[in-house]
Amino acid sequence: MDRKLLVAGQWVEGIGSAEIRSPYDGRVVSRVAQGGPKDVERALAAAFASRERLSALSTGRRRDVLLGMVDGLQKREAELAELICDEAGKPIRAARGELKRAIETFRLAASELPSFGGRTVPIDLDAASAGYECETRRFPAGVVVGIVPFNFPLNLGAHKVAPAMAVGAPIIVKPPPQAPSAQLVLAEIAQAAGADPGALQVIPCDNAVAEILATDPRVRVLSFTGSARVGWKLKQKAAGKVVLELGGNAAVVVCPDADLDWAAERCAVGGMTYAGQVCIKVQRIFVEWPVYGAFVERLVSRVRALQAGDPRDEATVVGPVIDDAAAQRIEAWVQEAVGAGAKLLAGGGSRKGRVLAPALLADVPVDAKVSREEAFGPVVVVSPVETFDDALAAVNDSAYGLQAGVFTRDLRKARQAFHRLEVGGVIVNDYPTYRSDNYPYGGVKGSGLGREGVRYAMDEMTEERVLVTRSA
Repeated sequence: MDRKLLVAGQWVEGIGSAEIRSPYDGRVVSRVAQGGPKDVERALAAAFASRERLSALSTGRRRDVLLGMVDGLQKREAELAELICDEAGKPIRAARGELKRAIETFRLAASELPSFGGRTVPIDLDAASAGYECETRRFPAGVVVGIVPFNFPLNLGAHKVAPAMAVGAPIIVKPPPQAPSAQLVLAEIAQAAGADPGALQVIPCDNAVAEILATDPRVRVLSFTGSARVGWKLKQKAAGKVVLELGGNAAVVVCPDADLDWAAERCAVGGMTYAGQVCIKVQRIFVEWPVYGAFVERLVSRVRALQAGDPRDEATVVGPVIDDAAAQRIEAWVQEAVGAGAKLLAGGGSRKGRVLAPALLADVPVDAKVSREEAFGPVVVVSPVETFDDALAAVNDSAYGLQAGVFTRDLRKARQAFHRLEVGGVIVNDYPTYRSDNYPYGGVKGSGLGREGVRYAMDEMTEERVLVTRSA
């Protein structure tokens, strides 16, 4: 299917088109128009001109549009799931799960509106302030640019679009080049729901054009999800506020009192689902010595049981990685670790196209890339530790800090992990791959800046203004 850009409420051809191919079998899924500098300028001008108009929309009108988008997503749920499966190589069951989450994201944004606005601040604290009153209100910060990655091409875009539309901020989305169609369909749904032409524009484009868009001085909020290298570079050049949701090498701690069967099952799924192309996938597992052997035995069994292959197959858990370069890099990292003395407990054999057998490694040197960097592939490293304190220190020994998981029945240990782990979120008795769309999500250190989650993104996309009045 041929798709155009949405600029200033019109579908336009752009400066050319790109073929979007399935990462699994290479077939052409769609042809998508590509934007150039003139398209970006037109979109920025339209967004900038719409600011006052969008800010003046009533709360009820903004809520109606968001609920209309919920309805539109529900009607096109099957179509969008298949599109994500084909373009991003996401297993069809996981693609359906992404659709459910995107629907909930827009529903959450609509539900936040009745209580989103401002507060009263008592300031008559001394005689000089008697008769003075203070109230605050949040106003749209201005033009928002959202840059979306391929791994959640609909819902990670929804986490930028829904909050922006909720607060009345115009947003321009740059979708992922590998899987751009979901955001273009979302734009169709927004139009059908009655969104203002300036509210949402979508421009697939190359990185050079995207940088022009992201760093324009009219952009007051840049919301970027993607690689740390690109994210931090854009932060240096951006004119306004920057929210970065970057990568990680998420860790898990398994304590002696943990439910080992549950922990092994969740670590296998959390590390390998969707070929590990999730920024909070399980990558490093630290197991206290008394249960190391028993846990590893269970983990090996569950990793070997995961089905890899065609993402359209209902039984597939591990689909293809996004491109040949990713497959080659992951293979090289595994081989590097094995060459340095690591033991391959499962997987790591010859790949079929871009489908890699899930690799489970033990005895991995701490300076190996699979330990230090973000694998973003079906690779998990498991290591023994002497004590719980050692486990926490090992988790923190990372340049990243997105989320971590701790399997324990000991409330004291759970609280210690919460206080001591240098991450944006601690998940107790489940994998760090867990995310709810309404809690504050984001990382520390190299993993990002600011927070997503519908209400928290609404805060990021607005600015607080104070009104002080004195009674006559």
